Amino acid sequence: MLRIETNSDGETTTIRLIGRMQSEHLDELKRQLERPRFVLDLAELTLIDVDVVRFLNSCQREGIEFVNCSPYIREWMRREEQEA
Repeated sequence: MLRIETNSDGETTTIRLIGRMQSEHLDELKRQLERPRFVLDLAELTLIDVDVVRFLNSCQREGIEFVNCSPYIREWMRREEQEA
């Protein structure tokens, strides 16, 4: 189960991902990412699959900022990027 929360300070929108994210959630997240200025808060993202890791890597290559990303997700992203 994934919950997506948004919070804006007037300039930047924080998109917070909470719970388990799988490839089936990517379309909804892509819709959320159509905002002009945003950051992704991954503090409460507990479980992901390889398609999500690949998507997060593509976001990072495009300059999207992540905050509160867990070490295991960062490491998986790094390894997946090296294998690509």
